[in-house]
Amino acid sequence: MAEVLSKTSLFSSWHHHNRQNQSISVFPKSCNYNKSGSFCCSLKLNPEISSLSLSTKSDFHGKRVALQEHRAMPSRGNFQSQAASVVNSQNQQTGLRFGKALKWWEKGNQPNMKEVTSAQDLVDSLSNAGDKLVVVDFFSPGCGGCKALHPKICQLAEMNPDVQFLQVNYEEHKSMCYSLNVHVLPFFRFYRGAHGRLCSFSCTNATIKKFKDALAKHKPDRCSLGPTKGLEEKELLALAANKDISFNYTPKPVEAVPTPAKEVIVSEAAPSRLNSEALPLPSTTTSKSAQVVTAWR
Repeated sequence: MAEVLSKTSLFSSWHHHNRQNQSISVFPKSCNYNKSGSFCCSLKLNPEISSLSLSTKSDFHGKRVALQEHRAMPSRGNFQSQAASVVNSQNQQTGLRFGKALKWWEKGNQPNMKEVTSAQDLVDSLSNAGDKLVVVDFFSPGCGGCKALHPKICQLAEMNPDVQFLQVNYEEHKSMCYSLNVHVLPFFRFYRGAHGRLCSFSCTNATIKKFKDALAKHKPDRCSLGPTKGLEEKELLALAANKDISFNYTPKPVEAVPTPAKEVIVSEAAPSRLNSEALPLPSTTTSKSAQVVTAWR
């Protein structure tokens, strides 16, 4: 009996040492003395353990000892693979989360707000706007005034969906901004149809009223006669002459303006002296005839 208890305690201590990898439960339920003079012990298994079991022979009086492990605890290889898959999924989720992070000039943008990608894009956007009011916003990522003003510009864009807002990043298009004579930020220019540039000014968060007043002044619908003007001719020529940007522009041919014909004004001339002497004078003729009649009498 002492030998049986020592065997049981041996398995119990081994189970306690390896409980992180395998869970083995060996509980002696009862020991019966056989006629052959040996003990026969039946083992009670932990009911919480799954049905998967491994049977092996031991020197525990020639009896079988059932070794069982939890399915909840995967084997060493499976555990490592599952841990790697969890880490990969977390890394993928983290990467997607960082990929969706918006920059401050992209937050709150409305459908009528567009970032300009090149000089040609700016010219085409202004040309295709028609009679719609277009606001060109020049900003810089490192400009604190631009960052503070951006949320209010987004609110005004949301309140005026019929106005097109074009954003020009000064750091990405510095050479183009030089050609357009933009040297202070934040800076705004208003364009409409055949009128071309309506106004240009710089304002900050403290002087936002200047922007609102310009928006209210130029927003009413107006029909402009003629093609959309966009940038001025000198600005287009400056962009085409800039070697740092790829922009081609062919100057428009100058049409010769016809000179109006001079009008010849003919004034009525006074009758000449000869003509005046040739005409008979009624008073003289009358006097001579009167003298002839008097003499005849």
